Amino acid sequence: MSVIKEASEGARAQYIRSGVRLNSRVRIVVEWTEKGATHTVEGYTMDVSPKGCLAIVPQGFGVGQKLRLKNPVNGAVAVANIIWRGHEGRSGWELGLQLESPGEDFWGVEFW
Repeated sequence: MSVIKEASEGARAQYIRSGVRLNSRVRIVVEWTEKGATHTVEGYTMDVSPKGCLAIVPQGFGVGQKLRLKNPVNGAVAVANIIWRGHEGRSGWELGLQLESPGEDFWGVEFW
């Protein structure tokens, strides 16, 4: 088993245990800079939590990569780290995203 795979599985386990999650499909926009150019793709969440989300996006990213995550419903923007990358399906890659500075209002829902 590769070190990257072990690290990503450990990060996924930590993400799963990190607190309250809400099954919620929220449209998201993922933005990153590569070679001086800004790129964006749209995706959606499978679940959300105060600390991040499990998302499906059509772009494959590496574990540890930083992105800007946008919630177009309320206009919130946050920096997110990819802490887990799962399988690629028909709709895209499964990604575990952790918000660097989680704000209670990023998803526009209350967690309790």
